Amino acid sequence: MRIVVAVKYVPDIHADRGFEGGRVVRRPDEGTLNELDENAVEAALRLVESLPDDERAASEVVVVTVAGPDADAAVKKAFQLGVDRGVRVSDDAVAGSDYFGTARVLAAAVRRLAEESPVDLVVTGMAALDGLGSVVPTLLSAELGLPQLTLAGRLELTGEPGSRGARVTRELDGVDEVLEAPLPAVVSVTDHANDPRFPNFTLIMAARSKPVEAWSLADVGVDPADVGDAGARTRVLDAAPRPPRPEAEIVVDKGEGGRALADYLIRNDLV
Repeated sequence: MRIVVAVKYVPDIHADRGFEGGRVVRRPDEGTLNELDENAVEAALRLVESLPDDERAASEVVVVTVAGPDADAAVKKAFQLGVDRGVRVSDDAVAGSDYFGTARVLAAAVRRLAEESPVDLVVTGMAALDGLGSVVPTLLSAELGLPQLTLAGRLELTGEPGSRGARVTRELDGVDEVLEAPLPAVVSVTDHANDPRFPNFTLIMAARSKPVEAWSLADVGVDPADVGDAGARTRVLDAAPRPPRPEAEIVVDKGEGGRALADYLIRNDLV
Protein backbone atom coordinates (compact mmCIF):
# COMPACT_ATOMS: atom_id res chain seq x y z
CA MET A 1 0.00 0.00 0.00
CA ARG A 2 1.48 3.33 -1.09
CA ILE A 3 -0.26 6.48 0.10
CA VAL A 4 0.54 10.06 -0.87
CA VAL A 5 -0.61 12.83 1.46
CA ALA A 6 -0.79 16.39 0.12
CA VAL A 7 0.13 18.91 2.82
CA LYS A 8 0.57 22.67 2.98
CA TYR A 9 2.80 25.07 4.88
CA VAL A 10 0.56 27.88 6.12
CA PRO A 11 0.87 30.96 8.35
CA ASP A 12 0.17 30.18 11.98
CA ILE A 13 -3.53 30.64 12.62
CA HIS A 14 -2.78 32.84 15.63
CA ALA A 15 -0.41 35.15 13.73
CA ASP A 16 -1.50 38.40 12.09
CA ARG A 17 -2.62 37.82 8.51
CA GLY A 18 -2.02 40.15 5.60
CA PHE A 19 -1.82 40.58 1.82
CA GLU A 20 0.95 42.17 -0.19
CA GLY A 21 0.77 42.37 -3.96
CA GLY A 22 -2.30 40.16 -3.97
CA ARG A 23 -0.56 37.34 -2.08
CA VAL A 24 -0.74 36.10 1.49
CA VAL A 25 2.21 37.33 3.53
CA ARG A 26 4.26 34.34 4.63
CA ARG A 27 6.95 34.78 7.27
CA PRO A 28 9.37 31.91 7.90
CA ASP A 29 9.09 32.20 11.68
CA GLU A 30 5.28 32.08 11.66
CA GLY A 31 4.64 29.07 9.41
CA THR A 32 3.45 25.61 10.34
CA LEU A 33 1.97 22.41 8.94
CA ASN A 34 -1.67 23.08 8.09
CA GLU A 35 -3.59 21.80 11.10
CA LEU A 36 -6.24 20.05 9.00
CA ASP A 37 -3.51 18.21 7.08
CA GLU A 38 -2.50 16.50 10.31
CA ASN A 39 -5.82 14.65 10.08
CA ALA A 40 -4.88 13.52 6.57
CA VAL A 41 -1.48 12.28 7.75
CA GLU A 42 -3.09 10.47 10.67
CA ALA A 43 -5.66 8.84 8.37
CA ALA A 44 -2.92 7.53 6.09
CA LEU A 45 -0.84 6.18 8.97
CA ARG A 46 -3.86 4.41 10.47
CA LEU A 47 -4.70 2.77 7.15
CA VAL A 48 -1.19 1.36 6.94
CA GLU A 49 -1.33 0.20 10.56
CA SER A 50 -4.58 -1.64 9.84
CA LEU A 51 -2.95 -3.83 7.18
CA PRO A 52 -1.67 -7.39 7.72
CA ASP A 53 1.97 -7.54 8.83
CA ASP A 54 3.42 -8.49 5.43
CA GLU A 55 1.47 -5.79 3.57
CA ARG A 56 2.23 -3.19 6.23
CA ALA A 57 5.96 -3.88 6.00
CA ALA A 58 5.92 -3.12 2.27
CA SER A 59 3.81 0.05 2.63
CA GLU A 60 4.92 3.66 2.37
CA VAL A 61 3.40 7.03 3.28
CA VAL A 62 4.77 9.98 1.31
CA VAL A 63 3.92 13.64 1.92
CA VAL A 64 4.06 16.13 -0.94
CA THR A 65 3.93 19.91 -0.69
CA VAL A 66 4.20 22.77 -3.18
CA ALA A 67 6.13 25.64 -1.60
CA GLY A 68 9.50 27.22 -0.99
CA PRO A 69 12.27 25.83 1.24
CA ASP A 70 10.58 27.17 4.38
CA ALA A 71 7.96 24.45 3.91
CA ASP A 72 10.51 21.85 4.98
CA ALA A 73 9.28 22.61 8.51
CA ALA A 74 5.86 21.22 7.57
CA VAL A 75 7.39 18.10 6.03
CA LYS A 76 9.59 17.60 9.10
CA LYS A 77 6.47 17.78 11.28
CA ALA A 78 4.96 15.01 9.14
CA PHE A 79 8.15 12.97 9.66
CA GLN A 80 7.68 13.39 13.41
CA LEU A 81 4.22 11.85 13.08
CA GLY A 82 5.59 8.78 11.30
CA VAL A 83 5.63 9.55 7.56
CA ASP A 84 8.26 7.66 5.57
CA ARG A 85 9.19 10.16 2.86
CA GLY A 86 8.77 13.85 2.03
CA VAL A 87 8.81 15.73 -1.26
CA ARG A 88 8.73 19.51 -1.78
CA VAL A 89 8.10 20.90 -5.25
CA SER A 90 9.78 24.32 -5.39
CA ASP A 91 10.23 26.67 -8.31
CA ASP A 92 10.21 30.44 -8.70
CA ALA A 93 7.54 30.03 -11.37
CA VAL A 94 5.15 28.45 -8.85
CA ALA A 95 4.81 31.70 -6.90
CA GLY A 96 1.33 33.16 -7.27
CA SER A 97 -0.33 29.86 -8.18
CA ASP A 98 -4.06 29.67 -7.51
CA TYR A 99 -5.98 26.50 -6.59
CA PHE A 100 -5.85 25.23 -10.17
CA GLY A 101 -2.11 25.70 -10.48
CA THR A 102 -1.46 24.09 -7.11
CA ALA A 103 -3.57 21.05 -8.04
CA ARG A 104 -1.73 20.74 -11.35
CA VAL A 105 1.68 20.65 -9.66
CA LEU A 106 0.51 18.24 -6.96
CA ALA A 107 -0.92 15.92 -9.61
CA ALA A 108 2.34 16.03 -11.55
CA ALA A 109 4.26 15.09 -8.40
CA VAL A 110 1.90 12.18 -7.75
CA ARG A 111 2.38 10.97 -11.33
CA ARG A 112 6.15 11.09 -10.94
CA LEU A 113 5.92 9.07 -7.72
CA ALA A 114 3.67 6.59 -9.54
CA GLU A 115 6.40 6.10 -12.15
CA GLU A 116 8.62 4.75 -9.37
CA SER A 117 5.94 2.53 -7.86
CA PRO A 118 2.11 2.54 -8.06
CA VAL A 119 0.29 5.02 -5.83
CA ASP A 120 -2.79 3.42 -4.29
CA LEU A 121 -4.34 6.40 -2.53
CA VAL A 122 -4.01 10.19 -2.33
CA VAL A 123 -5.22 11.74 0.93
CA THR A 124 -5.72 15.42 1.73
CA GLY A 125 -7.18 17.52 4.50
CA MET A 126 -10.55 19.18 4.01
CA ALA A 127 -9.06 22.69 3.56
CA ALA A 128 -6.00 24.84 4.06
CA LEU A 129 -6.44 27.34 6.87
CA ASP A 130 -4.83 30.19 4.94
CA GLY A 131 -7.28 30.20 2.02
CA LEU A 132 -10.14 27.89 3.09
CA GLY A 133 -10.99 27.20 -0.55
CA SER A 134 -11.62 23.47 0.03
CA VAL A 135 -11.43 22.80 -3.72
CA VAL A 136 -7.92 21.38 -4.20
CA PRO A 137 -8.98 17.76 -3.45
CA THR A 138 -11.60 17.91 -6.21
CA LEU A 139 -9.25 19.65 -8.65
CA LEU A 140 -6.53 17.12 -7.81
CA SER A 141 -8.83 14.18 -8.56
CA ALA A 142 -9.80 15.80 -11.88
CA GLU A 143 -6.14 16.34 -12.82
CA LEU A 144 -5.33 12.71 -12.00
CA GLY A 145 -8.51 11.30 -13.53
CA LEU A 146 -9.27 9.40 -10.31
CA PRO A 147 -12.51 8.95 -8.34
CA GLN A 148 -12.89 11.27 -5.36
CA LEU A 149 -14.38 10.70 -1.92
CA THR A 150 -14.47 14.04 -0.12
CA LEU A 151 -15.14 15.28 3.42
CA ALA A 152 -14.77 11.87 5.00
CA GLY A 153 -15.54 11.62 8.69
CA ARG A 154 -14.25 8.05 8.63
CA LEU A 155 -11.96 6.26 6.17
CA GLU A 156 -11.28 2.56 5.83
CA LEU A 157 -10.03 0.07 3.26
CA THR A 158 -12.11 -2.65 1.66
CA GLY A 159 -11.22 -5.78 -0.28
CA GLU A 160 -8.03 -7.77 -0.40
CA PRO A 161 -4.51 -7.00 -1.68
CA GLY A 162 -4.69 -6.42 -5.42
CA SER A 163 -8.33 -5.36 -5.33
CA ARG A 164 -8.46 -2.79 -2.56
CA GLY A 165 -11.09 -0.07 -2.33
CA ALA A 166 -11.80 2.87 -0.06
CA ARG A 167 -14.93 3.37 1.99
CA VAL A 168 -15.76 6.69 3.61
CA THR A 169 -18.53 7.82 5.91
CA ARG A 170 -19.75 11.38 5.58
CA GLU A 171 -21.67 12.99 8.40
CA LEU A 172 -24.71 14.85 7.09
CA ASP A 173 -27.63 16.43 8.96
CA GLY A 174 -29.14 13.56 10.92
CA VAL A 175 -27.77 10.82 8.66
CA ASP A 176 -24.48 9.15 7.68
CA GLU A 177 -23.66 8.73 3.98
CA VAL A 178 -21.39 5.80 3.05
CA LEU A 179 -19.50 5.96 -0.25
CA GLU A 180 -17.03 3.56 -1.83
CA ALA A 181 -14.57 3.72 -4.71
CA PRO A 182 -11.94 1.38 -6.14
CA LEU A 183 -8.30 2.31 -5.67
CA PRO A 184 -6.50 4.37 -6.73
CA ALA A 185 -8.62 7.29 -5.53
CA VAL A 186 -8.41 10.73 -3.94
CA VAL A 187 -9.87 11.14 -0.44
CA SER A 188 -10.18 14.25 1.72
CA VAL A 189 -10.83 13.87 5.44
CA THR A 190 -12.40 16.27 7.92
CA ASP A 191 -11.15 17.20 11.36
CA HIS A 192 -13.70 14.72 12.77
CA ALA A 193 -11.98 11.79 11.08
CA ASN A 194 -9.46 11.26 13.88
CA ASP A 195 -7.34 12.82 16.58
CA PRO A 196 -3.79 13.25 15.26
CA ARG A 197 -1.15 11.51 17.35
CA PHE A 198 1.56 13.30 19.29
CA PRO A 199 5.12 12.87 17.96
CA ASN A 200 7.27 10.52 20.02
CA PHE A 201 10.86 11.25 20.94
CA THR A 202 12.36 8.67 18.58
CA LEU A 203 10.57 10.10 15.55
CA ILE A 204 11.37 13.67 16.57
CA MET A 205 15.07 12.87 16.64
CA ALA A 206 14.93 10.90 13.38
CA ALA A 207 13.10 13.75 11.62
CA ARG A 208 16.07 16.08 12.17
CA SER A 209 18.29 14.15 9.78
CA LYS A 210 15.65 12.81 7.42
CA PRO A 211 16.03 14.44 3.98
CA VAL A 212 13.29 16.37 2.21
CA GLU A 213 13.48 15.79 -1.54
CA ALA A 214 13.33 19.02 -3.56
CA TRP A 215 11.86 18.80 -7.07
CA SER A 216 11.49 21.55 -9.66
CA LEU A 217 8.73 22.04 -12.21
CA ALA A 218 11.02 20.47 -14.79
CA ASP A 219 11.40 17.40 -12.58
CA VAL A 220 7.64 16.84 -12.59
CA GLY A 221 7.06 17.90 -16.20
CA VAL A 222 5.00 21.06 -15.63
CA ASP A 223 5.21 24.03 -18.00
CA PRO A 224 5.88 27.22 -15.98
CA ALA A 225 3.33 29.04 -18.16
CA ASP A 226 0.57 26.82 -16.73
CA VAL A 227 1.15 27.77 -13.07
CA GLY A 228 2.07 30.76 -10.94
CA ASP A 229 0.90 34.23 -11.89
CA ALA A 230 1.18 33.32 -15.57
CA GLY A 231 -1.33 30.49 -15.38
CA ALA A 232 -3.62 31.69 -12.59
CA ARG A 233 -7.33 31.77 -13.39
CA THR A 234 -8.13 33.94 -10.38
CA ARG A 235 -6.85 37.31 -9.19
CA VAL A 236 -6.99 39.14 -5.86
CA LEU A 237 -8.35 42.53 -6.87
CA ASP A 238 -8.41 44.16 -3.47
CA ALA A 239 -7.66 43.37 0.17
CA ALA A 240 -8.01 45.40 3.34
CA PRO A 241 -7.13 44.74 6.98
CA ARG A 242 -9.92 43.47 9.17
CA PRO A 243 -11.49 46.46 10.96
CA PRO A 244 -10.65 46.66 14.67
CA ARG A 245 -13.21 45.31 17.05
CA PRO A 246 -15.14 47.97 18.94
CA GLU A 247 -14.50 48.16 22.64
CA ALA A 248 -16.78 46.00 24.71
CA GLU A 249 -19.75 47.71 26.28
CA ILE A 250 -19.95 46.68 29.93
CA VAL A 251 -23.33 46.97 31.64
CA VAL A 252 -23.48 46.62 35.40
CA ASP A 253 -26.69 44.82 36.25
CA LYS A 254 -28.54 46.73 38.95
CA GLY A 255 -31.84 45.08 38.27
CA GLU A 256 -32.21 46.44 34.73
CA GLY A 257 -29.71 44.12 32.98
CA GLY A 258 -32.36 42.32 30.96
CA ARG A 259 -33.80 45.57 29.65
CA ALA A 260 -30.31 46.88 28.78
CA LEU A 261 -29.57 43.68 26.84
CA ALA A 262 -32.86 43.91 24.95
CA ASP A 263 -32.19 47.57 24.11
CA TYR A 264 -28.71 46.66 22.82
CA LEU A 265 -30.06 43.88 20.58
CA ILE A 266 -32.75 46.14 19.14
CA ARG A 267 -30.36 49.05 18.65
CA ASN A 268 -27.96 46.89 16.65
CA ASP A 269 -30.65 45.09 14.61
CA LEU A 270 -29.80 41.75 16.22
CA VAL A 271 -33.41 40.64 16.70
